[in-house]
Amino acid sequence: MRSSVTKWRCHASAILAIISASAVSVCFAQSGGAGRLGAATARPQWNVEVVSQDLDYPWDIERAGERIFMTEKAGNIVMVDAGRQRRFPVHTSDPIVAEGGGGLLGMALSSDFQSSGLVFLYHSYQSRAGLTNKVIQARFDGKEWAEVKVLLAGIPGHRLYNGGRVALGPDGHLYVTTGWTENRERPQDLRSLAGKVLRMTVSGQIPADNPFPASYVYSYGHRNPQGLAWDPLGQLFSIEHGQLGHDEINQVKPGANYGWPLAEGREQRVGMEPAWVESGQETWAPSGAAFSGNFLLVSALGARGLLAVDPSTRTVRTVFSSGDRIRDVLPAGRDIYVITTNRSPRGEGPSKDRLLKLTPQL
Repeated sequence: MRSSVTKWRCHASAILAIISASAVSVCFAQSGGAGRLGAATARPQWNVEVVSQDLDYPWDIERAGERIFMTEKAGNIVMVDAGRQRRFPVHTSDPIVAEGGGGLLGMALSSDFQSSGLVFLYHSYQSRAGLTNKVIQARFDGKEWAEVKVLLAGIPGHRLYNGGRVALGPDGHLYVTTGWTENRERPQDLRSLAGKVLRMTVSGQIPADNPFPASYVYSYGHRNPQGLAWDPLGQLFSIEHGQLGHDEINQVKPGANYGWPLAEGREQRVGMEPAWVESGQETWAPSGAAFSGNFLLVSALGARGLLAVDPSTRTVRTVFSSGDRIRDVLPAGRDIYVITTNRSPRGEGPSKDRLLKLTPQL
């Protein structure tokens, strides 16, 4: 699991070695938390293994034992086990609609996945309101993936802005990111599920200690959050796309308002939380996130690389770049897995993508 303390320590030593060898760090504005990316060093720092070159717009990567699972936007889950790759369609009550950036997106394996085969998925479908999203529970029986239960439906959708990440928190609850759908009212409207981080039980109920009574909303004022990660102390961070630059990393507090569309980046506004770190005028287009020890790893589509954030200084460095748009990141022992999404959601047709395993050269 990504929350393993033992693996955190393993990952931390590897990442620390890479970051310590990096020649250029980010330069921050005096207001803090905004600046330009430092470049990756010219000297190779990773052994890179191409695990798969046969992926089409993968979105999420998870691991159970030695098996790796990846969602593909078209509605498949790809499993890599003992060097063998298999692709399975996901059977759902409402057909998965792959349109633009919508489709089969986030995935979280249940804590007992090895025995139960249960998984939580976020996918797009067509409703009377148009493109819409839902969170479902599905089961893998070794031969097929099939929906078991709809946990939450009716999440507003959009061709580009759907959020889409699902993750199990240290508290055992399920966290979900949703996009603003290019509607300026929804992110600030607590009655809407759009532009939010949602929190629910694994059975789809509203936890009694959610910040707003009888509401799934955990935080609001988000634009297009696509990554969630908890640090070793259990603090939640979200990763989200800005409008033109001003991509954000936010330390998420229950009930907090992160400003969009009334404020962005480090902009100060009463009653709203400024970004913990932002990209300034640069575009990272951040998507996946995972902690490796105390370092926050962020996969970046626009910056075409893997970023590492040092929370103690809020500095950001590029620690790996292959020229691919990096969609998601998964630390595993001393290794780090990344998946690519090389086609923009604004484009059409297949996306030639890869699963890479990075091992630090120590």
